[in-house]
Amino acid sequence: MAEAVAPTERTASRGSGLLVAAAIVAFGFIGSRLLGIVRTAAIASAFGTAPEVAAYNVAFRVPDLIFQVLAGATLGSAFIPVFARIYRRDGEAPAWRLASNVLNLVTAATAVLCLLAFIAAPVIVPLLAPGLGQDIGREEELTDQAVELTRLMLLSPLLFSVSGMLTGMLNARQQFFLPALAPMLYNIAIIFGALVLSKPWGVEGLAVGVVIGAALHLAIQVPGLVRERMRYSFSFDWRDSAVREVGRLMGPRVIGLGAAQFNFVITTFFASKVGGEAINALTYAWLLAQLPLALFGMALSTAVFPRLAEHVADEDLHSLQATVSRVLRVIMFLTIPAAIGLALLRIPATATLLQRGEFTASDTAITAAALGWYCLGIVPQAGIEIHSRGFYALGDTRTPVALAVVAVITNLVLSALLWDPFGVEGLAFSVAAASWVEWVLLYALYVRRTGASASSDLAALALFALCGALMAIALAVAFRPFESGGMASQVVIAASGAVAGLAIYAGLAMLFHVPELEDAWSRVAGRFTRTSSP
Repeated sequence: MAEAVAPTERTASRGSGLLVAAAIVAFGFIGSRLLGIVRTAAIASAFGTAPEVAAYNVAFRVPDLIFQVLAGATLGSAFIPVFARIYRRDGEAPAWRLASNVLNLVTAATAVLCLLAFIAAPVIVPLLAPGLGQDIGREEELTDQAVELTRLMLLSPLLFSVSGMLTGMLNARQQFFLPALAPMLYNIAIIFGALVLSKPWGVEGLAVGVVIGAALHLAIQVPGLVRERMRYSFSFDWRDSAVREVGRLMGPRVIGLGAAQFNFVITTFFASKVGGEAINALTYAWLLAQLPLALFGMALSTAVFPRLAEHVADEDLHSLQATVSRVLRVIMFLTIPAAIGLALLRIPATATLLQRGEFTASDTAITAAALGWYCLGIVPQAGIEIHSRGFYALGDTRTPVALAVVAVITNLVLSALLWDPFGVEGLAFSVAAASWVEWVLLYALYVRRTGASASSDLAALALFALCGALMAIALAVAFRPFESGGMASQVVIAASGAVAGLAIYAGLAMLFHVPELEDAWSRVAGRFTRTSSP
């Protein structure tokens, strides 16, 4: 007879599984973001802040909006909880039947939207960026180019609609490796477009790279579903109760994701009035700011979401509260110093990563100015990642959606007020301030909805912030004499500042006995002891 597994052993096993899943997702996110930086560096080196790149960035908005609103909505908040519950309670066949229905319906809906967007592109693009090319007298030429690029890249959301659903299915089955590889292949394809295809085709080569990347994003995940023995059926049963539940959960989330994407539209709209250089600088800065958010906030939140859905399916609200609190603290322990450090080292970091080829020192200055204010929003955006998933696991998509709309309105008002006097800095600040409004309200409503205690979490966050502030003071004092150095000096500051910041923050965390660091150290020490023992 098999021995019974103690509750503490089950908890430890689940915790270990979460760490493994988070590590895999983090590997995917960090790999994708690092390749994203390589991609951006390749584009910057080939084109700099040329007006054609602004046309490419504007054209990217419509395909991305279509994917995020449809496929992103179903896999993120609506599909996974329903699929996980049916798989656990009713078995494989009903779960795969649901997956097939939703996959087919989402793909068909995406195809219709892509067709409509293809026809309406000459109307949509000028509305997105009314100032594109005006500052250099090439408005008509660049707008026409943006329309052509939009139409070409509309193939990508159709491929992503299938690929995104595959990601949702695999994540729901606690399979994270292939979905983690998919974004890397996507970025590699765009790098190929920038380095190879752009030579004969110019900026159109980047758009072709986007389409190739979307196809690779889909292809790499197919073997995972083969291993999971997915039972695909060509069915469109929208009357199925499970499909309708996904649709009911999806409806508010569509609005929420549409609102989140509208933030990019707002930034692009006002940036086009500042100039094409502003569009490019804000795009580059956003990519750099997303690196710590993706590595910590998105990775851990994505990894833990299927488990949150299982807690709700088991009607275990206490475990839901405990898991969200634990993951929040880990996220903030890592995100707060990363955000502070990146803001402090924004100029050397931008110079090190992007300043080469056609990307000049003046491009570094404007991009770093936007990056500093974007860093202000990294912490709340990381908090939004975990607390919104707490609501999604509970089947409540309306609350996060309503607050996303509030954030959009906040961003719109602030951007309208600040774009003219402050340029890219005002637009980046508007996004960050809107993120703080959204997270504070979301956290307060999460506590009210679940009855969770916020006092211990807030105390932990305050301690992390204290350690981060002391780290920032030490770095500012140490590196201030070297701020005006050349390119070589900036590279040294970026590298040594990152290492020194990590060491200082870890030392302060040990001094203040931060539980997250001590727990991580004990896990590493325990694994080393077990590995070394005979």
